[in-house]
Amino acid sequence: MNHNGREDRRDHLVGAEVVALLTGWAAELGFSALAVASLDIDDDHRRMRDWVARGLHGSMAYLERNASLRRAPVQLVPGAVSVVSVRLDYLFEQPAQALGWLEHPTKAYVSRYALGRDYHKTLRGRLRQLCARLERHIGPFGYRAFADSAPVLERALARNAGLGWIGKHTNLIDRSSGSFFFLGEIVTDLELPVTASPQTNRCGSCTRCIDACPTRAITAPYEVDARRCISYLTIESRDAIPAELRPLIGNRVFGCDDCQLVCPWNRYARLTTLPDFAPRNGLESADLVSLFELDAEAFDTMTRGSALRRVSHEQWLRNLAVALGNAPYAEDIVIALEARADHASALVREHVGWALARQRGRRDS
Repeated sequence: MNHNGREDRRDHLVGAEVVALLTGWAAELGFSALAVASLDIDDDHRRMRDWVARGLHGSMAYLERNASLRRAPVQLVPGAVSVVSVRLDYLFEQPAQALGWLEHPTKAYVSRYALGRDYHKTLRGRLRQLCARLERHIGPFGYRAFADSAPVLERALARNAGLGWIGKHTNLIDRSSGSFFFLGEIVTDLELPVTASPQTNRCGSCTRCIDACPTRAITAPYEVDARRCISYLTIESRDAIPAELRPLIGNRVFGCDDCQLVCPWNRYARLTTLPDFAPRNGLESADLVSLFELDAEAFDTMTRGSALRRVSHEQWLRNLAVALGNAPYAEDIVIALEARADHASALVREHVGWALARQRGRRDS
């Protein structure tokens, strides 16, 4: 009996039956797939260590820590022996529609994963609901749920679970649903059978993702130099964006989806059914100038409960200044930039100065 007086059924269900229960309940919670991963990720771990040793991770020092946990994720939970991997779709519009916004240089492009509710909260919350339901069914068991929140090689585990293959852009791709999904994990002490073998890599000779990268950050198939990646430059980095890369960023102010948007497999991308990922505050089509004029308090209000909180107001203004500098000349853009020319932040001032020079150069040419 467990501590609530109910019979503990853990010993009465074989692992495959537990997986079947989880799979059905996961679908009810909106997950597009669930599977149990093989823990053989030594090769992936070695490649990551080499990538970090070469400095391709930029300033993301956290990737250098907890190396042993990345190699053996079951160490995250005492007595753990299994990792369950899940997918959760987040795209709310077809890739062609998203690509269209990149052709409007006075509109801000925000990576589609960040337009709605913070995915960490949605994904982790639903994983916990899934585990709680299983606990009510079989009694207490050991587990932790992760959503991009622990030193876990989640793409390698998801690949091992049969949820897709790692593409040349380093994202996971599934042949029937593309790549616009989040990954999450449950590390547990339940002994569960690996449910599938890895999918065949179907990238073939295609190089569309490599060719489409605005900053040439995909330096070779299956390798990204984070220091050139727009997602890194506009989100992870707290420093000045290298001047030579700024013109290549265009109107992308938070992340970049280009490599996924052009991937042929995303013609099968599934649109999300969850209201959590619907765009908030009109961010799917917001004007650069209107966003640049937001003060710190308004920015705080707008980003509440959003993944946009990963950047500070200072970084936000830096990113928007670059986009405004890349936009066609317009008087309202110059006025907005001039209003920030004496900003308290040296980082903001430097990017505003660059953008003003670009705007005035277009005006005077």
